[in-house]
Amino acid sequence: MRAVISGAGIAGLALANRLHHHGWVVHVVDRAPGPRAQGYMIDFFGPGFEAITAMGLEPRLRELASPVQEFSYIDARGRTTVSVDYALFAKAVDGGMVSIMRPALERLLRESTAGAIDLRYGTTVDRIADGTVELSDTTTLEADLIVGADGVHSGVRSLTFGAERDDLRYLGMQTGAFVFTDPTVFEQVRGRFVLTETLNRQLGFYGLDGGRVAVFTVFRTDDRALPDDPRAALRRTFSGMGDLAERALAQCPPSDEIYYDQVAQIDTPRWTDGRVALVGDAAHAVSLVAGQGASLGVAGAYVLAERLQAASSVPEGLADYERRWRPVVTDVQEAARDRVTEWFVPTRMATLLLRRWGFRAMRLPGLDRILVGPLFPKGRRSVVELSR
Repeated sequence: MRAVISGAGIAGLALANRLHHHGWVVHVVDRAPGPRAQGYMIDFFGPGFEAITAMGLEPRLRELASPVQEFSYIDARGRTTVSVDYALFAKAVDGGMVSIMRPALERLLRESTAGAIDLRYGTTVDRIADGTVELSDTTTLEADLIVGADGVHSGVRSLTFGAERDDLRYLGMQTGAFVFTDPTVFEQVRGRFVLTETLNRQLGFYGLDGGRVAVFTVFRTDDRALPDDPRAALRRTFSGMGDLAERALAQCPPSDEIYYDQVAQIDTPRWTDGRVALVGDAAHAVSLVAGQGASLGVAGAYVLAERLQAASSVPEGLADYERRWRPVVTDVQEAARDRVTEWFVPTRMATLLLRRWGFRAMRLPGLDRILVGPLFPKGRRSVVELSR
């Protein structure tokens, strides 16, 4: 069996790993000229962590993770308003959680497929017809399975189901991320996840290895259009937010070294059609504010591969994957829209103060489980069980 996957990101490489494990010949293409260096720090837990463990990759995942001991909010003067021991979050999921840069997670999955798949950068899927895939490098491939793992603005989704139209649900925010080197800032954020406590906009800082600092940004705006110059937009939007922000903005790299996009969800009525399927953000982006996009991308890829292995035909396996996996991501999407967005980037001082109180209360014996528990829901079937 032969598969063509568009997208060499987290979901695409996770699927490539699992399909190869089951004996498939796998081709992966990606429009980028090479592995992406841009991205932000994520807390990786839940179904994706379960899938990584089932794939035998947990030891390497922990090697590539970034140690974080403390979660803190700071005001415009750099004073800590609230801090929480990060171990409380890991405890809520019985240790099944790491903090890791998205490019590092992608590297893990790329390493796991090295020499086992045909991986082509600077290449796109230009046409799909009757199991034939035409690529931008003039290659034509016959495929039993064609997968769009190419993100929110998926080309495979457009080729198969039409233009985005109402599939993309803009959540009224834009986000950017970059990395810079500053010993002064590094010493202030080393071992910590530091966020600004502000309305309508937020900066996050994480200390990496080698004295580097990763910066994450998100801000509210009704304008869906992405700026021509992301660096200028970030400098304009986040000025006046204190010394850490000013030092970061002063060393913000050129726009082509910044990850920048809308904060959006994908809510498309179908993920599969014949031998074509969507996975990860291409199928069900839950948005940055949901905090589980990478985890759901890996887990969804795992479920897809396992249901294909169990099915008597590719269309049967794809239909079963969608039937089992859609309810899981729908719950996460709805929670992000209904509850998480205002908590993540408050528009009202009342929400900000309530959030501050909630995190402070986590220090009290007994309240940590009560307050952290809803962030890491249990009781669902594990991803391995869901795949059987």
